[in-house]
Amino acid sequence: MKTDHAAYGDAESLVNLHHLRVFCDVAASGGVRRSAESLFRASSAITRAIGRLEESLDIQLFERKGTGMLLTAAGETVRMRALRIEDELNTIRAEARALHPSFGRVATTTSSLFQTRKLMMAVMLADIHHMPTVAHLLGVTQPAVSAAIASLEAGLGRRLFERAPHGMVPTAPGAPWLRRFKRVLAELRHIRADIAALRGDLEGIITVGALPLVRTLLLPRAIANVLARHPRVRIRTLESPYEDLCADLLCADVDFILGAMRPLQDATLQTRVLFEENLVLIARAGHPLSRKRQIGFTDLLRYPWVVSREWSPLRKQLNAFFTSHGHPLPIPSVETADLALLRGLLLDTDMLTVLSEHQLHHEFSTGKLVALNSPMDGLTRQIGVTTRTGAQLSPGALALLREVEILAAPIAALPLDQSPDPAQLWGDPINKLDRPARTKATTGHLRS
Repeated sequence: MKTDHAAYGDAESLVNLHHLRVFCDVAASGGVRRSAESLFRASSAITRAIGRLEESLDIQLFERKGTGMLLTAAGETVRMRALRIEDELNTIRAEARALHPSFGRVATTTSSLFQTRKLMMAVMLADIHHMPTVAHLLGVTQPAVSAAIASLEAGLGRRLFERAPHGMVPTAPGAPWLRRFKRVLAELRHIRADIAALRGDLEGIITVGALPLVRTLLLPRAIANVLARHPRVRIRTLESPYEDLCADLLCADVDFILGAMRPLQDATLQTRVLFEENLVLIARAGHPLSRKRQIGFTDLLRYPWVVSREWSPLRKQLNAFFTSHGHPLPIPSVETADLALLRGLLLDTDMLTVLSEHQLHHEFSTGKLVALNSPMDGLTRQIGVTTRTGAQLSPGALALLREVEILAAPIAALPLDQSPDPAQLWGDPINKLDRPARTKATTGHLRS
């Protein structure tokens, strides 16, 4: 259950969806008067909506000319996000209409959906399942939340939620619409980050789905380098199972997933390989098998194993390796997805595992763990990034992803049997190199 209010954004700081809808119409028609006619609103109301949107973003979106309204560079940037929002809400309207072809009042327009606060209440309830908690987090009454949900349901002609033993949960037709609501709110959050980037500043929250392998070297270095250049960015990582991360990616709770590649969970997701690595047999330094020049399958079965869970790709690879060589599978003493637990068991016992040296780099560099002389022929895995097809990442997320790709490139160039050495591949972190200069500049400023 998600209870982090910051994950949804602040309704007061998010762009007003109604103002954004008016902005899109003015941008498409080229003028206030034409937009007023198409929206059946007074020209003064259209002008006020545009003015309030520009005031909230603190930037000019249109150039006012005698021939009409022309988008500025900032206006073009906002328009790209706004069109994506309209596409999401128009899809909901079309789906709702298809469910009620004879009900003319249902989903005839998306105007009822262009209300930021209502959408936020809905997505929070979808995650938290408890209406009083949503009301408390937003600083409103429970009847206000209930009325907002009822209004959305009336406009769509379908219930979004149903009561279950553990609270309010999305209905079958409501679940995909709520995912689209989340994507709408994500686009709204990105608008301010886009505007800041136009001014040369990167800000906003980046959320990365971090699978185990990249948490040791690649992602920490990438984060450190990005924060050194862009200190106003905030970075969050989620360490959930891959299936949960894919679900978060589909509804824009996660910007991208980084780690070992797995079969895609949805046709709207796409992957890109960053590098490939060998898997090796690992044990503690001084393990009885570390003194053997050749290790056979019978040796491997004499010792306890700590491995990933049965459904994981790595476990499937390990099982397939033993089966293909005509040997029984090792019976694991411990199954875990927790790298800290696995590390502790390897260091303190005679347990064995198969993993990459990259993932346990620090233990290998200090000599506490070793790769045993038992080639795991053909046991490799690809490390890459998973994104949502067609998603437009925020400037901060793009910067972090570019940094990941830069750091991954020299790893990809290494032979498969060579373990990456961060000092040789990347040198010192950017923030480490910059620290003396920063300290000197800050001290000088304080003395003056």
